[in-house]
Amino acid sequence: MAERKVKNILLCGGKVKVVSPELTPLLSRRRARGEIEHIQALYQKRYLRGASFAFAATSDRNMNARIAMDATQAGLLVNVCDSARESSFILPAVLRCRGITLAVSTDGLSPAKAVCVRDRLKEWIGEGEICSPGKKNRKAG
Repeated sequence: MAERKVKNILLCGGKVKVVSPELTPLLSRRRARGEIEHIQALYQKRYLRGASFAFAATSDRNMNARIAMDATQAGLLVNVCDSARESSFILPAVLRCRGITLAVSTDGLSPAKAVCVRDRLKEWIGEGEICSPGKKNRKAG
């Protein structure tokens, strides 16, 4: 989950700081290329200083709740991967395919369902004429 969030923030030109004792292989490569900053440690409230917003995307429910509380108290927007209720913003599941961008949201009620719908759309668009090179768009009307 953190990999996807990092990728999307970087695509939008954002700066990313990951606080974690370990990184996935993909995030390690991003760090090696200088794309992200990595703080190799367990989360502490002080790591929120200077942030514009925060993501709580750990596998520990209690830690995510703590990050949400700290971020909220610091006046930051926060997205909590396992709790829309604790999030001050939610993100849609986004599909980018050959010049088409689609966003699917369930208003935070079921992010897994949004991802499923996005993936089904990806299959449909990827196989259909809409994404086939060389096809001209038909004009409406």
